[in-house]
Amino acid sequence: MKQIITIQHTQSVHHTNGMVGSWTDWHLTELGRAQAERIAQRLLPLLQGKAWKMYSSDLLRAQETAAPLAAELNVTPILRSELRERNLGPAVGKSVQWLRENLEMQERTVDDRLFAAAESRRDAWNRLLPLFEEIMNSEDENIILVSHGDLLSIFNVMWLGLPAEAMNGIDLFGSAGGVSFFYVAEDRADPGTTKGKRVIRRLSDMSFVNE
Repeated sequence: MKQIITIQHTQSVHHTNGMVGSWTDWHLTELGRAQAERIAQRLLPLLQGKAWKMYSSDLLRAQETAAPLAAELNVTPILRSELRERNLGPAVGKSVQWLRENLEMQERTVDDRLFAAAESRRDAWNRLLPLFEEIMNSEDENIILVSHGDLLSIFNVMWLGLPAEAMNGIDLFGSAGGVSFFYVAEDRADPGTTKGKRVIRRLSDMSFVNE
């Protein structure tokens, strides 16, 4: 059985200072670091006894979220730019207020871009898809992904086998520090494959991060 755990990075500086997250390389706040430690300590009893592979966005706030759990599991996170948050182009490094005042287009479909030089949600989907397929087709059974809110909302839709266009009408967003559990139920007619039913066991469970 293949199981995947996703972790949305914990509180970052941009959550507190009114700035855009996106590809700006923010650190975690002091609270965010404490939250990452809590996630590691509370998840560890569920993960022990199995070999885990961990992937993380290469942005600092994701790496810093991954670090405590990686240390507990004695694994080295594999940094993948495919797990970065959506690129908002000229809004990177700017405030949320600046973004609102300079928006070039309202986002109504997966193909709309807030700015001509930004990623649409379809662009982010296409960036993630090769890694998703790589993970699903790998022989690794136990996988942890540490990423960002918008990117993981795309992962959630992808996991359900829905097309990118489904995001025109639905969203499956989590919260900072949320932990989600996915697994592929074994196909009894073809055991040992990843052809079984894809299951979401928990979505953005905040019990691992809340005090």
